[in-house]
Amino acid sequence: MLQSIRERLTGPVVWVVIGLIAIPFAFFGVETFQNSGGDPTVVKVGDQKITDAQVQAAYDQRLRQLQDMLGESFRADMIEPQRFREGVLQEMIQESTLRQHAKSAGYAAPDALLLTTLNTIPAFQKDGKFSKDAYLEALARQGLTPQAFETQLRDGLNIDQVRDSVLGSAFVTSAETASAWRLAKQERSFSYVSFSAAAYEPAVVVSEEDVRKFHAANAARYAAPERLKLQYLELSLEALPPAAAPEAAALKAVYDSDAARFSSPEERRASHILVNFGADKDAAEQKALALKARLDAGADFSALAREASDDPGSKSAGGDLGWVRRGLMTPKFEQTLFELKPSAVSAPVETEFGWHLIKLSETKPAVTKPFTDAGVQAELLSLYRQRDAEHRYQELADKLAQLAFESSASLEPVAKELNLPLQTTDWFARTGGAGIAANPEVLKAAFAPEILDGSENSKPVANGDGKQLVFRKAEYEPSRPRKLDEVAEQIRTELRLERARAQAAADADQLVKALKDGAVFEAAVAERHLTAVSPGSVRRDAENLDRKLLDALFKLPRPAASALQVGKATLENGDIAVLALGAVRDGTPMPEDPAFQREGTQLRDALAGAEFAGFRQGLEKSLGIDRKPVVAAPETP
Repeated sequence: MLQSIRERLTGPVVWVVIGLIAIPFAFFGVETFQNSGGDPTVVKVGDQKITDAQVQAAYDQRLRQLQDMLGESFRADMIEPQRFREGVLQEMIQESTLRQHAKSAGYAAPDALLLTTLNTIPAFQKDGKFSKDAYLEALARQGLTPQAFETQLRDGLNIDQVRDSVLGSAFVTSAETASAWRLAKQERSFSYVSFSAAAYEPAVVVSEEDVRKFHAANAARYAAPERLKLQYLELSLEALPPAAAPEAAALKAVYDSDAARFSSPEERRASHILVNFGADKDAAEQKALALKARLDAGADFSALAREASDDPGSKSAGGDLGWVRRGLMTPKFEQTLFELKPSAVSAPVETEFGWHLIKLSETKPAVTKPFTDAGVQAELLSLYRQRDAEHRYQELADKLAQLAFESSASLEPVAKELNLPLQTTDWFARTGGAGIAANPEVLKAAFAPEILDGSENSKPVANGDGKQLVFRKAEYEPSRPRKLDEVAEQIRTELRLERARAQAAADADQLVKALKDGAVFEAAVAERHLTAVSPGSVRRDAENLDRKLLDALFKLPRPAASALQVGKATLENGDIAVLALGAVRDGTPMPEDPAFQREGTQLRDALAGAEFAGFRQGLEKSLGIDRKPVVAAPETP
């Protein structure tokens, strides 16, 4: 049991656990992805529907993230679309389940935690600090308003609390850690012999008739896949030449239309002491008033916050919430903060989170950089050119779509009109290829009937941010059966290897039987003119031995005194190994060793992940998961 859990730490299950932990910030709620009323429901989780359009939007988002992460290393054949979609849908189900539970159980993320989280998201930072401009730009790219994003972020933080309440409850005893350590540091002494297919191949005879019959029975296996070349045009925002520097009046118009970009609003550095309502709201208010009296009598605010505040996000920092601007806190909190004078402490303020004592430490007045500022001028020019390029790009994209449709029989008029180079891909199959053939959306469109059969221009296809493609078939070769003379040598090689491995396996089985019947290992090996290898005493993590050999070795039972345990393994290279295990020595627990302590931590984390998975599955069962059949839309003839 312990070893099974421990092995999961380095196997696929650990990625499942990581995925579960990441879910609260995966989608920020499926309602982020808008849909129309006619959109079919794929899954109903409790009282929430997840529609086909929402799944597709999430699929596209995940795919873009994968492409951005891998860059030029991304290949279309790295993913199997249906499995990838199923994984995305499962994440959405899990996120919806946890979010509904968090809401029904009354979890609530305090404003201080929300603010702290916003300030620590790298995408919202500039020069290592939170930037309002970076924040608004990042949200605009996702089509979100600050209010919508912060609501969704709060939902994610609530789910984090659910997750942490389960993961944080896991523990292991010292005895369990010791048992896991004994297994992890166990050493086994063994010998083995290999039966290599290569040693049998020279004696294997494969006749022409064997090859002919195999080809006749497996012709489809050796078929040449269909392949395609595309002729295409690519419109790129980056490739557009920058606009010439405009007159000052044009820059002034940009400045006036986006003055907030060059302004910093008033900010106030706030601290607070939070008293949760608990079971008795009036008693909580009396506690807040008593704390205010202590402050009025000269108590230190930071020390009192560390002692008495119920806000875990700011308590250890003496109640410090950092710099706050309007729009980040709840209305009552914000109104009180912006009415205070520096160093003043408010009377108890009621919000949905409890009673607050709010202190104003410092203020920063609103500042607007003048139009003539050199930095402002540089930013305005960059902004002007960016907007001009985006405007020209959109016009050209519309024209690209129109011309490709109007000149459906050729891309040459489109290339001439838009002054774009006409390019051609290399051959590629449905599994993808280099360049634009690595884009799944291109592959999907390229092998559609209207392209393969109709010889038409495609509709525009996005090829990353700021890039549009249109393409048409340049050359096409359908799948065809390969003739015998094209694949005869390949078949002969495969048959020879297959038969050699079968003979190696048969001889290995004979040796295993002889050893289990009582033959002496050394004598049996010598009799068969084999050479035994004795690696000595090894652990599970030995790096110089075949992984499958080690797996087989550590699955063997402990040998009895003066006896061997015999096993067999198929190695990574296809060879067969026969193992003879002679001795097992467990590791010795060393509680003072940091590595021993890490073993306990890893074991606890694995248990926590398993418990969280069970908790989530229980929620899904109680809420109910109703999957709806989705009928695929018929293809256009």
